[in-house]
Amino acid sequence: MKPADMWIDPSRPAERALVTHGHADHARSGHGAVWATPETLAIMALRYGTEMGTPVPYGDGFEHGGVKISFHPAGHVLGSAQILLEHAGERVVVTGDYKRRFDPTCTPFEPVACDVLITEATFGLPVFTHPPIEDEIAKLLAARDANVDGCIVVGAYALGKAQRVIAELRRAGYDAPIYIHGAMQKMCDLYAAHNVPLGDLIMATGLAKSELKGAIVIAPPSAMNDRWAQRLPEPITAMASGWMRVRQRARQRNVELPLVISDHADWTELTDTLLELRPSETWITHGRTDALGRWCELHQLKARALDLIGREDEDEG
Repeated sequence: MKPADMWIDPSRPAERALVTHGHADHARSGHGAVWATPETLAIMALRYGTEMGTPVPYGDGFEHGGVKISFHPAGHVLGSAQILLEHAGERVVVTGDYKRRFDPTCTPFEPVACDVLITEATFGLPVFTHPPIEDEIAKLLAARDANVDGCIVVGAYALGKAQRVIAELRRAGYDAPIYIHGAMQKMCDLYAAHNVPLGDLIMATGLAKSELKGAIVIAPPSAMNDRWAQRLPEPITAMASGWMRVRQRARQRNVELPLVISDHADWTELTDTLLELRPSETWITHGRTDALGRWCELHQLKARALDLIGREDEDEG
């Protein structure tokens, strides 16, 4: 089994699909059948109305068409998985999106030995070395303490990033209510139902400005510059994303407080993973394929780019 034999067009729903996680550039509705972790199936049902699916817990496997298939933690968001395909003594791992840092909202990444690794490279450039999340949360809390007459509104994607920021604030000892945009509520409820404690969350919509003084508000990036945000008291705009490492991106979005918080592996995590696994062949997709491919060449690792037809970015960073 070679990776070229597994090509699919992700713009078209498949009769049968293995889904790594629930973000829109990896999961779609309309498949005839879906195999995914129980958490990913729940996320797909919430986001896309997908009802059909076979839950595959981490570590469990099944056989289909002579190929043994199993799911292993990717550490990206709740339920995210790497998929291991085994056939005729060959092992192929599709990472999906992954990270290797601690995240209280999802199961940690599990290195899986393989012959062929199909890896993401969203932040596949040496400039992308994410700082400790504790430092970024400390910046957020310091800004909140310095702005008691206003509020901090944090742009964070509704699946994964928002819940991680909330959970990390709790881990840092922040036990006050956190205010959320209405678009966040159902996903936060889903995380809580899967034993991810997020503490006291209050809908920010409809509250008087006086009630939000000194508050931290979490909202989708799309809400940051619309009429909803204008109702907040003297807001300082923050954005939680790995792309906040790029100052131009922060300026383009009028972000006053860039928070470099990513749910993807940074350059060091990508390269350390390749050195740890040392697959016979690496296929690189979803990002900066040239730089990581060149690094592989310099470290005597066979690699090539894998281009996906019809791929769309969710840009969750």
